[in-house]
Amino acid sequence: MTSFFDEIVACVMSPHEEDARRGLDLLQHFNEPKETRLGLSRRGIDGHGGADDVGSWIWDALSSDARALIEVGVLKRVEHIPLFVEGVDKDITSDVTTRIVFEPLANFTQAMVSKYPQFTSGRHETRVFSLQVWSIRRCDWVHKNLELPVAAEKPLLLVPKRWARPRLLMFAGRYYDTSLLSFVQEQLGSVNPRTGKFETDSKKVLKRKKKYKKHGRRTIIRVTEEAQASDEDLVDRFRAFVERKYTALDDDEIDEQLN
Repeated sequence: MTSFFDEIVACVMSPHEEDARRGLDLLQHFNEPKETRLGLSRRGIDGHGGADDVGSWIWDALSSDARALIEVGVLKRVEHIPLFVEGVDKDITSDVTTRIVFEPLANFTQAMVSKYPQFTSGRHETRVFSLQVWSIRRCDWVHKNLELPVAAEKPLLLVPKRWARPRLLMFAGRYYDTSLLSFVQEQLGSVNPRTGKFETDSKKVLKRKKKYKKHGRRTIIRVTEEAQASDEDLVDRFRAFVERKYTALDDDEIDEQLN
């Protein structure tokens, strides 16, 4: 994940046109990974996924509106993309993430096949498929032969159950409602000389003010930049907040999602 985003950042920061073309191309390989069966398609496993248009959205945002956040090291991980790129939410983030970690998931799948003989007993079998993976050594997309189980005549990729969730942990709305508006409250508030208490507008009031209304990602990017100018990394603050709130899904919750 880190090597992929580092490569994108290098392309964003490069003054050369060929690097810009390369950065855009790297982001245009996110068709939905049908092998996991985790897509949002209503029927079957053939959802449309990220595809070329999503790669263009991400590249355009990273190389323009959000470029300043890359320059100062605030936007530095794949999971930060949904905070600042319009139209990127859980389904696209899932496609992007799964594509980047496809080979580790294939290695996990092969380990499970070796551990559980049910995958190759009776009519069940594995086959070798040529599939796209991210190469850390080459920092590029390559095709690699991977042995995977077959389900309904198509390859099956297993995902560790603790890796899957029905919702994003880091998404724009949560970031806006928590870390971002909390920072605004700190900046606008003051101590009441009579009571000695710190007083500020409520988040409900701030949301009604034109300057802080959530206009897509524009307000989020602008306030994040203002915070960084004050040496406050709101994304890092948000990450710490999310980690404090995180709890893994238990087996019953996972079963509920699957059913």
